[in-house]
Amino acid sequence: MKLYEKAVLICDALDALYPDAVCSLQYEKPYELMIATRLSAQCTDARVNQVTPALFAQFPTLESFADADISALEEAVKPCGFYRAKAKSIKEMCMRVRDVYGGVVPDNMDDLLTLSGIGRKTANLLLGDVYGKPAVVTDTHCIRICGRLGLTKRHAPEQVEEDLRKVLPPDRSNRFCHQMVLFGRDTCRARNPLCSGCPLAQWCVDPAFTKIPKK
Repeated sequence: MKLYEKAVLICDALDALYPDAVCSLQYEKPYELMIATRLSAQCTDARVNQVTPALFAQFPTLESFADADISALEEAVKPCGFYRAKAKSIKEMCMRVRDVYGGVVPDNMDDLLTLSGIGRKTANLLLGDVYGKPAVVTDTHCIRICGRLGLTKRHAPEQVEEDLRKVLPPDRSNRFCHQMVLFGRDTCRARNPLCSGCPLAQWCVDPAFTKIPKK
C-alpha cells in the first residue's frame, strides 16, 4: 500500500471517530485565535479558554491590544505562564497587524511569520481555521501519532509538516490535525497509549515513537 493510500484510510477512520473536529481554542475573531495560540505555548488549551473570555472583554479590539499598557496585559495573561514574553508578543503582533496589515490578520505564511511569537505551527492554524487553506499543524500529538503510524520518520515540526503535505489530501489536512489532538488525548497518549482496541491499530508500525531520540 502506498503511503498516500494509507493516509487516506487513516483520514477516513478519523472522520468516523471525530466528524466534527475543530480547534479546541475558543475565539470569535481571527486576531483572537492569533492571541489564543500564542497563549497556548507551554499551556493547556483548557487553561487558555479559561483566561481568554476576561482577556477579550478587557481588551475588546485589536487596537486595544496594540495600545495596551504592558503591565496590565502581563497581569491579564499571567495564568497562562511565561506572561512577560507572551504579553510582549501579543502587543507587538497586534501593533504590526494594525500598522502594517491594516488591521487584518495576514492570509499567507510569509507575512504571518513576520508577527512576533508566530511560528509555522501557529501560522498553519490561522491559515487553515481562518482562511480555509490547506494547512498542517504539527503539534506534539500530530508528530507522535504520525510517527507511530509511519506517516513520518522524523521529529522536527517543519520536517513532519513537509512529510505530511506529501501524503495528506489538501482538503482534509487541517481537519486531520485537529483530529490528531483529540485522538492523542483519548487513545494514542504519549505515556500508556490505549493500544488494545485502538481503531487505528492496523496502521500502527512504531508504538514506541514518542520522543526525540537523544544524540
